[in-house]
Amino acid sequence: MPNFVPTPHADDPRLAPFMSVRERDLGRRDGLFIVEGRVTLGRLVDASRFPVEAVLLAESRLAPLASVVSRLAPEVAVYVAPQSVMDAVAGFHVHRGVLALARRIAADDAGALLAAAGPEALILGLVGLSNHDNVGACFRNAAAFGADAVLLDAGSCDPLYRKAIRVSAGTVLSTPFARGGSGGDMIDALSRAGFETWALSPGGAAALPDLAPPARLAIILGAEGPGLPPDLLARTRSVRLPIREGVDSLNVATAGALALAHARWSRRPASQG
Repeated sequence: MPNFVPTPHADDPRLAPFMSVRERDLGRRDGLFIVEGRVTLGRLVDASRFPVEAVLLAESRLAPLASVVSRLAPEVAVYVAPQSVMDAVAGFHVHRGVLALARRIAADDAGALLAAAGPEALILGLVGLSNHDNVGACFRNAAAFGADAVLLDAGSCDPLYRKAIRVSAGTVLSTPFARGGSGGDMIDALSRAGFETWALSPGGAAALPDLAPPARLAIILGAEGPGLPPDLLARTRSVRLPIREGVDSLNVATAGALALAHARWSRRPASQG
């Protein structure tokens, strides 16, 4: 059974890791990160490779989440607090009434992830994506369309930030990823591993619907606005999504979803889904 711990006071020292979540999230140096919401908690418990340290629930969420928290290890404390106490600890109104604390593990290496991919593999690469919503949405798309891993350069935001995890519907917690280096380093690693690289750009030389995906394919996305740098585009196959004239471009996560879906659906008969 879970270790339920009533915590009726905001100054309870056991709640210190949850204190002022919004301000601490981006600068945490304790090897921990926060997961928020019912869906993401379920994925953290059932499908994540990250250890759960503790859970903080509003009293009203205890019964609806009983089946989820019952699957936690007995040593994981489940702090149960009035909503007002939870809000005071977190520093904002936690309307979902669910916060969990998880521990980071050793970061994956891009080369190792690519080496472990099978003869038919799909990789999503993110270069310079600093918006947590977009990164979270890209992970959700990658999981939905069967990408084997996500690579992020050092200029992209941390996918284990609370908001990115929430927008990803928790798929960040179960999708292999590596973060670090430059976009050029990413292209080098993909090339060494035998991947063909498609870089999405409004001015891409090839139209996505005209392309047949190779067995080992990486789809690379750049930040909205600046997009991918010219030197990186020159080292890849630049691909455009044909859209209606007069529309500047698509949201980066939407563009990535279309490209990932094309790669998946072009490879498999419709009967396989």
